[in-house]
Amino acid sequence: MFSRIALFLLTNFAVLILAGIVMSVLGVNPNQMSGLLVFAAIFGFGGSFISLLLSKFMAKRSTGAVVITEPRNPTERWLLATVERQAREAGIGMPEVAVYEGPEINAFATGANRNKALVAVSTGLLHNMSEDEAEAVLGHEIAHVANGDMITMALLQGVLNTFVIVLARIVGGFIDSALSGNREGGGRGFAYYIIVFVLEMVFGLFATMISMWFSRHREFRADAGGAHLAGRQKMIAALERLKVNHGQSTLPTQIAAFGIAGGAAKKLFMSHPPLDERIAALRAANNTVV
Repeated sequence: MFSRIALFLLTNFAVLILAGIVMSVLGVNPNQMSGLLVFAAIFGFGGSFISLLLSKFMAKRSTGAVVITEPRNPTERWLLATVERQAREAGIGMPEVAVYEGPEINAFATGANRNKALVAVSTGLLHNMSEDEAEAVLGHEIAHVANGDMITMALLQGVLNTFVIVLARIVGGFIDSALSGNREGGGRGFAYYIIVFVLEMVFGLFATMISMWFSRHREFRADAGGAHLAGRQKMIAALERLKVNHGQSTLPTQIAAFGIAGGAAKKLFMSHPPLDERIAALRAANNTVV
């Protein structure tokens, strides 16, 4: 909880400092900013938190994940028992446990409430991993829930969205004024909206880099949490298995960042660190408590 609050306060502080610098350089009147900040916060945080609140529903719908209510076989009984034990050790409520059709080895956790989360595994994971390896993957996902990573990512994304909206309009207004001179009536021309659109795309790329940097950081923490819940050697073995059997993720884009393996992307836009780096970090670290 403290880390989430600290991150939220630090990112907001950084945004305020940067916005203040930009306003000072461009000569923007602070009194004109109140409406823009309210507008940006509503849209910046609104979309992020709506996505978080709907995350479980959308994850089930988009992957076809079937929640296990009554175990139908020994594998499902083992899944429920393992998640229940790990959730109890991590100090969170029992998540829903689901299985979805997917040939790759993967799993994900999502949900707006750490005590009412969803943990889902692919059929590929069940077919290609030993129980020890699967236990470590489940521990990794439980650690994500216990660490509050879904909520933290929503907070961070809301701050970044607000930053992009505000900065694009401040800089866009300055560029439009410089290009148009003293436009009659003092209003914004059509070019202003084109400039803002382009700037939102550019600043959005930088915001994505920041978001993905944090996502990579949280994967190391979740690996450490999985090592604590299942054992470090089991966590290392699970990541080694991923290296051998890792295929293209079939998870939808909005969920892929929460998978155990992540998707392919350039370094700055990767949601997960390379598997070799994650394995090396586990081998170098002492046992870490969630």
